[in-house]
Amino acid sequence: MPKPIQRSFRDDVVAVARSRPKGTTLKQIADDFGISDSYLANWLANADADEGRPQRRMTAPIAR
Repeated sequence: MPKPIQRSFRDDVVAVARSRPKGTTLKQIADDFGISDSYLANWLANADADEGRPQRRMTAPIAR
């Protein structure tokens, strides 16, 4: 069973992803933090829902 990930870590990663410079992909951020890009995409969607933000639409796949 995978080790649980602390909420503070998820919050930090989401904050970095939201403030990323133009041209920086979610894949790059996920790799930097040692997580999968699908984890990051899910964390962003959950954070948006928790905060009442409009849901993001993925118009293109995450760059690999």
